Amino acid sequence: MDHTDLYSEPESAHVDKRQQMKESVQLRIDARKDALHSLSRDIWSCPELAGEEAHAHDRLVRFLSQDDDDAWTVQTHYVMPTAFRASWGPVAGGEGGPVLNVGFLCEYDALPGIGHACGHNLIAEVGAAAAVGLRAALEKQTELPAPVKITVLGTPAEEDIGGKIELIKAGAFADIDLVFMAHPAQQDASSLPCVALDEVSVKYRGRASHASASPWEGVNALDAAVLAYNSVSVLRQQLKPEWRLHGVIKHGGVKPNIIPAYSEMEFYLRTPRLKDLCDLKAKAEGCFRAAAVATGCQVEITYPSAAYRDILPNATLASLYEMNGRLLGIQFPEQPDNFSGSTDFGNVSAVVPGTHPFFYIGTDAANHTEEYADAAGAEKAQLYTLRTAKALAMTAVDVVCCSDLLRKVREDFSLAKLKQQK
Repeated sequence: MDHTDLYSEPESAHVDKRQQMKESVQLRIDARKDALHSLSRDIWSCPELAGEEAHAHDRLVRFLSQDDDDAWTVQTHYVMPTAFRASWGPVAGGEGGPVLNVGFLCEYDALPGIGHACGHNLIAEVGAAAAVGLRAALEKQTELPAPVKITVLGTPAEEDIGGKIELIKAGAFADIDLVFMAHPAQQDASSLPCVALDEVSVKYRGRASHASASPWEGVNALDAAVLAYNSVSVLRQQLKPEWRLHGVIKHGGVKPNIIPAYSEMEFYLRTPRLKDLCDLKAKAEGCFRAAAVATGCQVEITYPSAAYRDILPNATLASLYEMNGRLLGIQFPEQPDNFSGSTDFGNVSAVVPGTHPFFYIGTDAANHTEEYADAAGAEKAQLYTLRTAKALAMTAVDVVCCSDLLRKVREDFSLAKLKQQK
């Protein structure tokens, strides 16, 4: 990326102050590195599923509550039982005006059976570290363009219902102006095009009977699930290359000698843009309903949670992050042509300007594997995690210090929303 046009000429006089603030970010995060590693390791050692993250919630609240003499105002069990909200500031700006509220997001739910194989313990660490780093840069400032406040949101259940969506509905982002988080991956990237996601639950109901003595009396719900699953597999040949449709049979019966009266499947549907999900949902539902007709079962199709939106990119924030990351030694290889991950941060990006970079943690293993879970808890990941937190906080420093950059960020946000609607 070309960073030469990020700073206007009049801003050059403030570069020294900004550099000093960025050094304060790095010094504070380095000073807290042991406490941050302990925070991450504690969350990693006690993996909790979506909505059940009581230990992670308490551990993050304790970390922020103990940061420099209770500097943070913390609301526990905020909106959701395992969400929280911590705030600091505002620091008075020399020009007054509305408060600029900078948000950092922490995720901390684990995966069933394989723990923190998506590295959410490191997301929590990055959010907490970036917040305390930015606070160190701001705490003695009196001549900022506007008063600045920092908010840390604990956002549970990303792997299930999308905790951020629930927080959006409750107004948690209404007073936040910028939002930052970063996610572990196989390489560093200032931005990747996360795709839209919807979850569908499919339940078939038939009639039980003895599978040997009188199978003709039964209506086989498992047959319906198997037929639907195979139909979806055949459908993939006709799907666009970047569309994804994958699922599991969660319930298929209880004993071989009983015709299953009930079966249940769960599928994820993904497309690059939210509006494309409607087409994919129609095709998938055709498979599900056809299987019911073929087997004589009743079918119930539901969408248990709100769809995850694709992330709205913010070119200014991504470019600033990459610039700051390079100063810290982060290398940004060429981005992959396709990326099929999804996140409820996409919904946040539709209501607040933000950025969601990805960071290497010292392994080439894929997310959602046992190998990646091991890497997320390893000490080796700390170098990469903390420098990511520094780069996020340093990016925030750039924006809060420069009205022109803030204007560009907001312009990018408006343009991305218009483009998404087309």
